[in-house]
Amino acid sequence: MSIKLTELVTSGGCAAKYPAARLQELLAGFVPAEAEDLLVGLSPADDAAVYRLDAETALVFTLDFFPPLVDDPRDFGTIAATNALNDVFAMGGRPLLALSIAEFPEDLPQETVAAVLDAADAQVRRAGAILAGGHTLRDREPKYGLAVVGTVHPDGLWPKSGSQPGDALLLTKPLGTGLVLHGAQRGLAGAEEVGAAVGWMTTLNADWADVLRSFRPNAVTDVTGFGLLGHAFEVADRSGVRLVLEADSWPALNGALEVARAGEKTGGDRRNRDFAAAHVSSDGVPDELVTLGWDPQTAGGLLVSLPVEKAPALMAELQSRELFVERIGRVETGSGVVVA
Repeated sequence: MSIKLTELVTSGGCAAKYPAARLQELLAGFVPAEAEDLLVGLSPADDAAVYRLDAETALVFTLDFFPPLVDDPRDFGTIAATNALNDVFAMGGRPLLALSIAEFPEDLPQETVAAVLDAADAQVRRAGAILAGGHTLRDREPKYGLAVVGTVHPDGLWPKSGSQPGDALLLTKPLGTGLVLHGAQRGLAGAEEVGAAVGWMTTLNADWADVLRSFRPNAVTDVTGFGLLGHAFEVADRSGVRLVLEADSWPALNGALEVARAGEKTGGDRRNRDFAAAHVSSDGVPDELVTLGWDPQTAGGLLVSLPVEKAPALMAELQSRELFVERIGRVETGSGVVVA
């Protein structure tokens, strides 16, 4: 258990994602399957694929895995499982079944590997699903995650592409996981800040999704590796609207803005800017807030777009259940993302 997992990797968590700009180019060559019941595939891509079985039920299918971003193997297993399961919640679904995707060095102590798997299994159970097996390879760099199958009613699907002018934008977790963990490596964030970040990364989005279902949001995505601004651009682009984000209202983890003010950026920051900066206007916004917006998140919160008249009731319901939420912007006609 004394092995430091983060010393075995070059990049951890969702910051290790393949650059979104390159991914777009690669996927542009794929022709989506001609299937009437494929409700969500690559055209446009979303947080998960969705396939309709009948008038009442559709399957939600996703996978997500990455290298360690923390040293504790139980925390790593829990975070990786949370990140994958949250894709199902972001589509409005409920997880049913999960399979492990694992790569570990052969000389990694067995108790370390066991702790990762045991923690993931516990989190899958908390999500109401079953971890039923998986596939494990030998690799010098450890990686772990899940393939998850869930269900959703075909009429209860939450795509990224449904945002409408006049919608309010809500966010259900504070930002800055990447900055806090990066800052800890630089001596700019302490154990308390890291502990709070881990607490959020190990929190499933299940409770928020349960409340959201009765409000029928227009669009939902979870904020992960492409950062708030990258995911906001995806919503704007696929919905044909402009998202206006109010930077002063962005919730930040303790320590995140201090790390940004010190001039530090995570490894995923540049790749996220390469992906979407041409479509994001942030003139006059303090640099530390812009950095927070591009920071790759791991197991982040939900970015919710819903009719403005529903927003106060939704926020009141979430707050009555002691579930975090902040209103961070609005949707207008136009294109791209404006940070005000």
